[in-house]
Amino acid sequence: MIRTSLRLGARTLAAAAVFGAATGPSLADIVIGAAGPMSGQYATFGAQLRSGAEQAIADINAAGGINGEMLVLEVGDDSCKPEQAVAIANQMVGKGVVFVAGHFCAGSSIAASTVYAEAGIVQISPATTDPTFTDERPGPGIYRIGRRDDQQAEIAGAYLAEAFEGQDVAILHDKTAYGKGLADAAKAVMNDAGKTETLYEAFDAGAKDYSGLVSRLNSEGVEAVYLGGYHNEAGHIKRQMTEQGLSAVLITGDAVATEEFWSIAGEAGAGTLMTLALDPHDNAQAKPVIEALEAADKPADGYTLFTYAAVQAFAQAAREVGTGDHAALVDALDTGAFSMVLGEVSFDEKGDSTLPGFVWYEWRDGKYDPR
Repeated sequence: MIRTSLRLGARTLAAAAVFGAATGPSLADIVIGAAGPMSGQYATFGAQLRSGAEQAIADINAAGGINGEMLVLEVGDDSCKPEQAVAIANQMVGKGVVFVAGHFCAGSSIAASTVYAEAGIVQISPATTDPTFTDERPGPGIYRIGRRDDQQAEIAGAYLAEAFEGQDVAILHDKTAYGKGLADAAKAVMNDAGKTETLYEAFDAGAKDYSGLVSRLNSEGVEAVYLGGYHNEAGHIKRQMTEQGLSAVLITGDAVATEEFWSIAGEAGAGTLMTLALDPHDNAQAKPVIEALEAADKPADGYTLFTYAAVQAFAQAAREVGTGDHAALVDALDTGAFSMVLGEVSFDEKGDSTLPGFVWYEWRDGKYDPR
């Protein structure tokens, strides 16, 4: 793991994006963690998590820390592998971490949550959407900022049934917990609305050549493709659809909310639809944070602000009760309302946030905007 110490005194918010050299924590430091895929094919999301956590710590420390104590960050790389996530979680325990913003992939978040619950470490995932994460959480102190796949699937499945009535629809997934779970949930909603898919197909994540799969989509004459998976595969599939003359609409979920999708798909990505929690970039609290991140050439998109918000929630609860009593910290998170870059947020009895649900975004000209 990588330790980052962010001690900024009374610097301005914009200057807070410039971090000091890594040092060991003093006795007064509060050690928190950020964990996710810092390497591998999903590293773009790990960079978002790290960026959000670092900026939140910089800003909190610039404002005096938590009751005068400064935050120090431990960064863990799980590469979206559950067994590696468990190892990272145990390392966090050994480092004296009291809170973790993470993980990203569902399998990693769920696997690590057992370690955190047993150790009395608060976990808030900025990105895990699998309902199981909170429905079957191993103990109190496990939360999510992002929304749930069953909420995402309700919107997607209803849209597929209504907008493509009488047309051929394909359902694809990448065999991951996230991708398959989302695709199956959207399929179930669509089927319940009276529409049956023409094709249901799994594909292997990590490949670049999906020409065989696209040929099958073409032969079936599909007019909409719902894809449960990540931006890499979505980008390659959409580009190859265009190359083969298939004009079907690609519809997908929140894991395509990164500019890397466009860098892979190019202009072929235009018109791609995805469900995503309402973008907080227009929130007044978010604007100075975004400006600081952009000035430092750090990610400000995707799950960056969701990670920033996770650290904010922890910090606000910790200011109220301190960090020495896990039960008191959990009670503060369970009952509090927190002012974040995302707006006013609280957590329900499962640990899910009260953020508004998913809305539609459309890719155009290298960016995604509300539809």
